[in-house]
Amino acid sequence: MRTRHPQWLIPLFASLSLLLAGRAAAGVTGVDLSGYPEVRVTVVAQPGSSRPQLTENGRAVVGLHAVNLGRAKSIVLAVDRSQSMAGRKLADASRAARAFVAQKNTADQVEVIAFGAQSTALTPFSASAADAETALTGVAADTRSGTALWDAIAQAAGALRNEGAPGRVIVVVTDGSDVSSSATLAQAIAAAHRARAAVYAIGIAGRDFSPGPLRTLAAATGGAYLQASSSAKLAALYTSISRTLARTWQLRYLTAARPGDTLRLVATTDGVVSKQTVELPSTGEASAPSPTLFSRSAWTSRLAPVVLAGLVGLLVLLAFFFVIAARGGTWLTARLAPHLGPVTKRKTHAKHGAEGRALLRGLFTATERSLANIRLFQALQQLLTRADVPLLAAELMYMCVGAALLVAFLTAVVGFPTLLVFLFAVIAALLPIGWVRTKAHARMKAFDNQLPDILITIAASLKAGHSFRHAIQAVVDEGADPGAKEFRRVLNETRLGRPMDEALSEMGERIGSKNLTFVLTSVTIQRQIGGSLAGLFDMVAETVRQRQQFARKIKSLTAMGRMSSYVLGGLPFGLAALITLISPQYMSPLWHTTGGHTLVGLGFGMLAVGAVVLKKIVSFRG
Repeated sequence: MRTRHPQWLIPLFASLSLLLAGRAAAGVTGVDLSGYPEVRVTVVAQPGSSRPQLTENGRAVVGLHAVNLGRAKSIVLAVDRSQSMAGRKLADASRAARAFVAQKNTADQVEVIAFGAQSTALTPFSASAADAETALTGVAADTRSGTALWDAIAQAAGALRNEGAPGRVIVVVTDGSDVSSSATLAQAIAAAHRARAAVYAIGIAGRDFSPGPLRTLAAATGGAYLQASSSAKLAALYTSISRTLARTWQLRYLTAARPGDTLRLVATTDGVVSKQTVELPSTGEASAPSPTLFSRSAWTSRLAPVVLAGLVGLLVLLAFFFVIAARGGTWLTARLAPHLGPVTKRKTHAKHGAEGRALLRGLFTATERSLANIRLFQALQQLLTRADVPLLAAELMYMCVGAALLVAFLTAVVGFPTLLVFLFAVIAALLPIGWVRTKAHARMKAFDNQLPDILITIAASLKAGHSFRHAIQAVVDEGADPGAKEFRRVLNETRLGRPMDEALSEMGERIGSKNLTFVLTSVTIQRQIGGSLAGLFDMVAETVRQRQQFARKIKSLTAMGRMSSYVLGGLPFGLAALITLISPQYMSPLWHTTGGHTLVGLGFGMLAVGAVVLKKIVSFRG
């Protein structure tokens, strides 16, 4: 004979069991060491208790950061809408979730995610309960089979990483096991660790249901696992989670313990003591690495096929264009060779066979012809000429591209984030140009230092009765490079029939010296109006010497300002590198979140503006 219990005993037993479960769960419920040296401890206190105190190996921890999940927090509600949830299960889950949202704090931000064959965000984070309730009311069972449980956890963790609320919680309800996720359980746990999110999992018992993975997920993230015998019990479990969150504390601090040490943690809340002993990983590894250029997420995004197709198409078009534009023979070099004398062959070309030289020559020639009218390409060639580097602009361009690809490949293989891979590739591409620019500046400075002596030599030759051409020949014979080499080129051009004025004017553009420009302007005016050329060179030589002395004086007076600009410009980079080396977890939000990337870009913009202002302050026009 079956005993009939009064109906009013059923809710009493349910409330009593939830209360006992809450008291049993009080104390330290989870310790997360994935962010070493940061330690995260989850403590469930008794109702009405104050902030917990934490000690490590008998000493109070320094810099303890405590967050009560009952206050302002960001919550992601992940609801299973797979085909096995169709009907009453999904309706009960939606009703229970809506009741949970209705009881939330006004400052709580809620986002709703539904997962079936794939995970989909139904709402963004919002403090309004109406948005979440509307989305939960309209959720329907998926038409395709599958349960992307771990994808939903990873998506929820990714959304929480961009939230500023101190408390972050994921509440997931499901009646089955994961069968269609691209992520794994380990990846879902790692994503929750990076987001500092606690996962509260609710499992609906059934014939094929296995609670093991959900228990592991909840225990690893400092959350809790609850199981309902039927979907009708979901509302009571949601209420239990809400009450548990009100007395759950997330404690964070930086430990001074070394990898492999044992931590004896003691949490004290209003006289109630809870102990937990954990061992740090022997390798001191931090959380799972962020997505890199070679990670799956970088190649499975919607934009990846478009970018790859564009790059492949561009390479094919360039190859086709170079093949069409390439022509054999260098008849112009052969015609000029008898007049220019012997030409020293480059050692790098001597190492290759005739076929390799012909192929590279054709490629470089085709590039030169195709890009000859581009102003940036012309400036690059002028920079090479000014630096006296025996390279074509096309060769330097391919060196920059090769350096960028090599550095990008190496940094991607090492595992750097995509942003850093791109940044290092850009820096590597600019290094050859920077080297050429430095060499050009040094050569121009050396020419400026020689210029007064060159002018005096020309003036002495003119006073002795020699012609202007013989005076330049004296500079070539008695002078040193780079002055002698430049004037030798002027003489070679005049022998080929070029006027002296044009050859000198081009030399001024090629070297880029302001002092030489003044000299050439004076010579041009004197040749047009007449006068003593020797006296003119003496006067210009004295003027150039005075300008150089004035420039040196100004440079010495602005040395402190220039050094200040270097220090102020390099200080942010040095501090960022040092703090990243000391505490990678502290700088992780800056390097691995969208908000952090925005701040980095804003910082680069402000540094650029500051660098321009400082340069204007310490520079002058002589």
